[in-house]
Amino acid sequence: MLPSLFISHGSPMLALNKTPAHAFLRELGKQLSPKAVVVVSAHWESLALKVSISAKPETIHDFGGFPRELFECQYPASGEPELAERLAELLGAERVERGLDHGVWVPLSLMFPEANVPVVSVSLPVRWSNAELVTLGEHLSALREEGILVIGSGSLTHNLYEILPQGSPMPAWVNEFAHWVNGRVTANDREALLGWENAPKALENHPTPEHFQPLLVAMGAGGKATQLHHSVEHGVLAMDVYQFA
Repeated sequence: MLPSLFISHGSPMLALNKTPAHAFLRELGKQLSPKAVVVVSAHWESLALKVSISAKPETIHDFGGFPRELFECQYPASGEPELAERLAELLGAERVERGLDHGVWVPLSLMFPEANVPVVSVSLPVRWSNAELVTLGEHLSALREEGILVIGSGSLTHNLYEILPQGSPMPAWVNEFAHWVNGRVTANDREALLGWENAPKALENHPTPEHFQPLLVAMGAGGKATQLHHSVEHGVLAMDVYQFA
């Protein structure tokens, strides 16, 4: 049975820059052969829960100020409308046509560069409680038995107001929060994670919650946690990847 994953997607430049996280995701994809991927991304926020039923989702370049080369990137993975319809029914979600935002296509372009794995996007209902997001993951957990990979795509730390030059060391306030999360996740301390906003330096690392919330979905979809990767980009972006098996 496949695990669920939490992937820190960092900057969109992850698609091009050969950083440790870039190299790790390329290797991780070689170890997985899913029939399809279901992704909850920090970059599709919604009030009500939504599922994309698009058969041919477009590549969304939902960012600005990056090199032309990044805007030329395309990820032509197909959708899986039948799976999407089943998910919408299961979750009581609204059906919409939507492409793949960079929280989806950037990591998947590294993991499955041939774009030969169908992708279904599920929105992140940002006003849901932490417990409700874990429950969303629990509803998705049965997909793993069908060979479907469930991914929560966000960032372990994400304060773009404090962004530093690439190669900068991780400041103490970022490390403190990342260390706390790693301890709680690997100990399966779900009670603490349901109150993650009270963790040391939580607000400094997440002025808004949407990049942490996909971790709760991935946690709900899986079991025992293992940290697969840790690195830092631009000082303040912890690029951790967790597997929930």
